[in-house]
Amino acid sequence: MKFIPILFSLLFVASLSAQNATILGVVTDASNHEPLLGVTIKSGNTGAISDANGAYQFQLPPGAYEISWSIPGYETAKKTIRLAATQTLTLNQELNSSDNLLQQVTVTSGKFEKPLGQVTVSLDVLKPRLIENTNSTSVDKVLTKVPGVSILDGQASIRSGAGFSYGAGTRVLLLVDDIPALQVDAGYPNWDDYPIENIAQIEVLKGAASALYGSSAMNGIINIRTGFAKDKPETEFAVFGKTWGAPRDASAKWWGTDSSEIVQPVETGASFVHRRKMGKLDMVVGAYSLYRDSYNRNTYSRYGRITPNFRYRVNDRLTIGLNSTFNLGRSGSFFIWGNDSNLALQPGLNSASFSKGRFRYTIDPSIQYIDRAGFRHKFLGRYYSINNNNSGNQSNSSKMYYGEYQIQRQLNHIGLVATAGVVGIRTRVNAELYGGKYASENLASYLQLDYNGIKNLNLSAGIRYEKNLIYSPEYIRLANNTIDTIPNGKSSESKPVFRLGANYQIGKATYLRASWGQAYRYPTIAEKFITTKFSTIAGVGPNPDLVSETGWSTELGIKQGVKIGSWLGYVDLAAFWQEYQQMMEFVFASFSLDGAVFQSKNQGDTRVRGLELSVLGQGKLGPGQLFVLAGFTKTDPRYKLFSKAENNYWGSSDTSKNVLKYRFRNTLKSDVEYVVKGFGLGVSAQYNSYMESIDLLFQEVLPGVKPFREKHKNGFTLLDLRGSYKVNKSMKISILCNNVLNTAYTLRPALMEAPRNYTLRLEWKI
Repeated sequence: MKFIPILFSLLFVASLSAQNATILGVVTDASNHEPLLGVTIKSGNTGAISDANGAYQFQLPPGAYEISWSIPGYETAKKTIRLAATQTLTLNQELNSSDNLLQQVTVTSGKFEKPLGQVTVSLDVLKPRLIENTNSTSVDKVLTKVPGVSILDGQASIRSGAGFSYGAGTRVLLLVDDIPALQVDAGYPNWDDYPIENIAQIEVLKGAASALYGSSAMNGIINIRTGFAKDKPETEFAVFGKTWGAPRDASAKWWGTDSSEIVQPVETGASFVHRRKMGKLDMVVGAYSLYRDSYNRNTYSRYGRITPNFRYRVNDRLTIGLNSTFNLGRSGSFFIWGNDSNLALQPGLNSASFSKGRFRYTIDPSIQYIDRAGFRHKFLGRYYSINNNNSGNQSNSSKMYYGEYQIQRQLNHIGLVATAGVVGIRTRVNAELYGGKYASENLASYLQLDYNGIKNLNLSAGIRYEKNLIYSPEYIRLANNTIDTIPNGKSSESKPVFRLGANYQIGKATYLRASWGQAYRYPTIAEKFITTKFSTIAGVGPNPDLVSETGWSTELGIKQGVKIGSWLGYVDLAAFWQEYQQMMEFVFASFSLDGAVFQSKNQGDTRVRGLELSVLGQGKLGPGQLFVLAGFTKTDPRYKLFSKAENNYWGSSDTSKNVLKYRFRNTLKSDVEYVVKGFGLGVSAQYNSYMESIDLLFQEVLPGVKPFREKHKNGFTLLDLRGSYKVNKSMKISILCNNVLNTAYTLRPALMEAPRNYTLRLEWKI
């Protein structure tokens, strides 16, 4: 008769459950009244999460409770209530956006929404305001304002983690809406493909993130998050024009002469984006066009891009999306100047090249489903097609197929978010650059855990297991006309990587963080197999024996919120340490009948240590609004073993110092803007210390490089000014003058950067 007490127990529990009260409602944004997805509503350990319509529902026993509504980026709302048995209480709640930058929403650090102050790694966030106000024509232009970030010939480096890679191989992974967006065969970002006209924010994660995102993320991540449709339709349009003045050395000015086809170098462009909701369908359509004849001779760009994005909410649990980008254009450039004086802005050593035409496009399907048990299922896909018809036997075409399935569960009652997934990438390449057809595969699985069940403490841990494969011809011809053999034409490697992080809130607006993560990068097809020339005296050769680089990075940082009246910001101080084993970089390898040959080689073990101080803030100060982004980064990049006898200095221009090539040890950046009564004034300043080490061959052989470097051993300083006036609610006009001091400078040898230039920009927002 044991079943009788069991039966009574079940009936008793059922009777108590029947006495519960029900709380339900809808959560919306207080400014635009849009429903908010993912709001946590709870009392103690009981609660719910709002769905795509902002709706929620849960039960509590009769009694008095404090209910809270919270989501990153918004101020937490609280309300005290009393519930009676069987009562149904409707609590609709509006949430106000938080002006506190420490509460702004980020995703990159853990694949789910988290306030900036609580992340366990260094993470900077750029908003579209800075992009628009500086008239950045591509994402890389605005990234140079982020403390610790450098861009050399299109490749990003964070905190001296990378040098000059000759357009192949990167340690910084670029994402667009969480999907890898690099040209996979070369690991190269095609900056013109990314929708600068429709960006919600850019998140820059610093340090090893291989455990989160894979091979190319060993030095950090740049995640471009695009804008989305709102209840009220939005249309934005901008048009701009730019021209360059004469360089500091007037003899270098080539335009406007009898032999020149260009009277004045100019750049013009226009952007457009329209966002709207139509019932269950969200639509965002963007367009961008650019026409540029540059200050550097034979350097030009003509392209147009459209980006139609769609999202359809089937119901409150299922959403499907289709984003796409189409980019058609052509361009020209040169690799080496004629000299450092009268030919500084003209090609030398037959190094000019051009694109006869290019067509690149992406198609990104996505599905998100939240099941009744609270699991979020997400599928992200990408088809990336590239067809570059280039001069000099440098044409290439590739196709990339990307698929990721992710499952996530937020267990709010114990403070745990678990995210797991599998990733598959397949690439097919046919390129003159590599002399044939190649293919690559990347297969990975990952698990990420984030825990905040202890008051003020956030912990994170992740593991990823990767398998990389490259399919190539079995026999590879090297630069010296010898043959290297790859058994069965297949190279492969598998490796696990791990990461750990912690963040502890030690005060009201004070967050202490620490992190450690492993770094891993498998060589790209270009690094292993490229064969090309970039001038009459030098070229790049293949290295089929190249192996992966590994390492780790660790960081200790503190973020302190600052409030001055209504002005809110934060100060961030971080100490970091990065180590790489078998670091891959392009170095001088040998001489051949065609000249000097550079190869990507494993050049030993390296270490980068340093400090970074950042300041960011915005808000009302005095009669107007003040916006600040500033930072100082100091690094010590060196070989762990440095000896002439061991030949570990790898052809450095200065063998008296142990310093990695193509790094700026010290950088200081500041961008400040003040807006009052429709008028805005902005000042941007940047200092880069002297690049102490480059390739010895470049310094001694390329015309003008050595005297230019000797003349500029104190580094360089740049100053930009801008002013704007908001004519009415919809229209704004801006005037910009960049490189006000007309500084002559190079970011990498033998390529002069822009002299003083002027821009006029008009914007309409309706």
